[in-house]
Amino acid sequence: MATDSLFNDIQVAATNQLVEALVESDGRMRRRLELMSDVVFELDRKGGVVFLNPAWAFLTGIPLQQVMGHSLEEHVLQDDRAAFAKALQSAGAKTAGHKTLLRLVHCSGHTVWTELTLVAIDTGHVGALHDISAQKRFQDQLEYNANYDSLTRLPNRVLLADRISQALTSCKRHQRMLVIGFLDLDGFKEINDKHGHAAGDQLLAAVAERLRSALRDCDSIARIGGDEFVVVLVDLETPTQSYPILDRLLEVTAEPVQVGDAWLQVSASIGVTVYPQDDAEAEHLIRHADQAMYAAKQAGKNRYQFFDVAQHIALETASATLERLQQALVNAEFVLHYQPQLSLHDGRIVGAEALIRWQHPEDGLLLPGAFLPAIENHAASVAVGEWVIASALTQLAEWESTGHDLVISVNIGAYHLKQESFVNRVRDLLTACPIPKPGALVFEILETSSLGDTQRVSKVIRECQSAGIVFALDDFGTGYSSLTHLKHLPAETLKIDRSFVCDMLVDDDDVAIVKGVIALARAFGRSVIAEGVESTEHLVKLKSLGCDSAQGYGIARPMPAADFLNWVQARRR
Repeated sequence: MATDSLFNDIQVAATNQLVEALVESDGRMRRRLELMSDVVFELDRKGGVVFLNPAWAFLTGIPLQQVMGHSLEEHVLQDDRAAFAKALQSAGAKTAGHKTLLRLVHCSGHTVWTELTLVAIDTGHVGALHDISAQKRFQDQLEYNANYDSLTRLPNRVLLADRISQALTSCKRHQRMLVIGFLDLDGFKEINDKHGHAAGDQLLAAVAERLRSALRDCDSIARIGGDEFVVVLVDLETPTQSYPILDRLLEVTAEPVQVGDAWLQVSASIGVTVYPQDDAEAEHLIRHADQAMYAAKQAGKNRYQFFDVAQHIALETASATLERLQQALVNAEFVLHYQPQLSLHDGRIVGAEALIRWQHPEDGLLLPGAFLPAIENHAASVAVGEWVIASALTQLAEWESTGHDLVISVNIGAYHLKQESFVNRVRDLLTACPIPKPGALVFEILETSSLGDTQRVSKVIRECQSAGIVFALDDFGTGYSSLTHLKHLPAETLKIDRSFVCDMLVDDDDVAIVKGVIALARAFGRSVIAEGVESTEHLVKLKSLGCDSAQGYGIARPMPAADFLNWVQARRR
């Protein structure tokens, strides 16, 4: 390529010199011009041809005598005549560096690409036409290869991106919808493996042509690799208008294709996303359609599945929250607040439940409901849970060093509790910061934590109890098999769910449930704590029923550690 370009440059430079020489000489130089492969001509002031070398006939197939005396413009492609006229008008007395691309009409009707060089003389113009048709064809081939798939002759990923971009612009301007479909052939790999890649290629080419013919003229389809295609459906008012087109794509894909003596058949799984409901950029629209395509395969193949935008947003939000939570742990943005727990036998503050809070730099103090659901059943919940345990142990040690004999309860999530490493990690934390005395640390677990694995959870509880940790069944009474859990899970305490406590003053059924839980606790030798206490009346009622202890806003709200200790000291005074 570099050699060809250099040769062309040399040839054009030589032609330019001869054109300039033609201005000065009318004899021997003209005879030399007759041997040139480039067309050299002279025009009078009206554009009529005065001189034309034989290269013209080779270039255009038109005899010289048919052109002499006539306007050269007659043989220029209609669309390029304005450029030719402009070149004549702006030509100077010397050849300029700028070349004008000019298309001539061959006698057979095809187009000949040339580069025009012009010089103005007293009697008109002298010029040359250099044939660049071969270069143009090569350039066009390169451009085609860059934008089209060689096997199916469909647009490739590069041209697809441009067409989606144009379609998005049009949709925004005309307030229409755009549908992107990601199509993958079902069973194509098996055909390739059984019949060979050559047969697979023939099948792909046949299916590609059928897919293209199933679309409207305004729509597009591209092959983006292997047996994957992307369709672009434009100018839609509603997503339902795409259904007939998608159905046709499924139908034509499933039609058998004869390859040699064999009849080959595949089907299609199509993932679909709709703009502007899915208000994403072109690359993300394709990715979303791809995700929906996998859902179509999982649903049974040979079908189309629409991308669930709402679900995707929820997942993205959860993912972003998860990532931010992990960073918050690194940045030490979590804090513990403590809610007092009151003994109903003597009125003493016996302990506190440690409740996590997120001291967000921008959003302020966030309650657990704003962020913990994002890490439920995720490894990040284990890291956060271990941080809570470690922080509670540190707080216990600090309080013990100042003479305060208190108990701290922490919530342990089901996912965290069921980790194989749970007991060993707890032991590591206790080694780093031992509890002041057995029973000073309480693990609150939901009774549903043991669903499906009661035996293992029971073993975990007993191993932790051997290290001095007490267990409480949280939200007791809200699960599915409380009696079974009460029998098999060796927790020392039952915690009555707030939903029963809050309305017990006005709802006889709730009173009956609270009585029942207390009676069960007595029968099994367990202590009872009630949460959700909102008033003195709640405390009086719970004490009359035999409840051991309570917590809730009626006693105190959760508070930072320093405030909690001040609150305890003030209450004792």
